Amino acid sequence: MAKIAKKLTDTEIKSTKPAEKEVNLFDGDGLLLRIAPLAKGGKKNWYFRYAVPVVNDG
Repeated sequence: MAKIAKKLTDTEIKSTKPAEKEVNLFDGDGLLLRIAPLAKGGKKNWYFRYAVPVVNDG
């Protein structure tokens, strides 16, 4: 059974600081916040993961 991610709050996002390794915070429904390591500047980027449905024209 898949885990259900709880929605991120503004406070959680602002208070999470960069670490030595990349940090991924999942917001659910394919949305995640990726925080780069300090060595790479510690930038915060949002990613949306989705799948394109396969259509059989057959």
